[in-house]
Amino acid sequence: MTVTSIHKDPERRTLTITSTFDARVERVWQLWQDPRLLERWWGPPAYPATVIDHDLTPGGRVNYLMTGPEGDQHRGWWRIISVDAPSHLELEDGFADADGNPNDELPTTLMSVSITPGESGGTTMIMESTFPSLDAMQQMIEMGMEEGIREAMGQIDALL
Repeated sequence: MTVTSIHKDPERRTLTITSTFDARVERVWQLWQDPRLLERWWGPPAYPATVIDHDLTPGGRVNYLMTGPEGDQHRGWWRIISVDAPSHLELEDGFADADGNPNDELPTTLMSVSITPGESGGTTMIMESTFPSLDAMQQMIEMGMEEGIREAMGQIDALL
């Protein structure tokens, strides 16, 4: 089983996704560390990702694009805040324009990823996104963030 819960907390302006995997912590960490693996799950199946830049170090950036079924492209970026491999990653997550520059018309989120040994020998991954405002949270949910991440993470078991 991959996604075990999705919790929205409007008071804290957070969306928390908890997942479990039948794999070791180090293997789950590779899903973030290896750009070729990241491409195979970051984005819903109909919008596969292409990682353009991948510097998973504090101050580094990850730039990517997702290509839709009609050839439409949607770009995004991460600014890496902190890394404690293989258990924690914190980043700022945003959208980009066609040239890869941050798109200030859409909100950014702070994402914290925690990867820990699970109770039954597998691994638990918790991704918590914090929004700058309740309006931003609502906008992202209306854009399909919850469904998109559930579909994206549904691809992970096959990679592990």
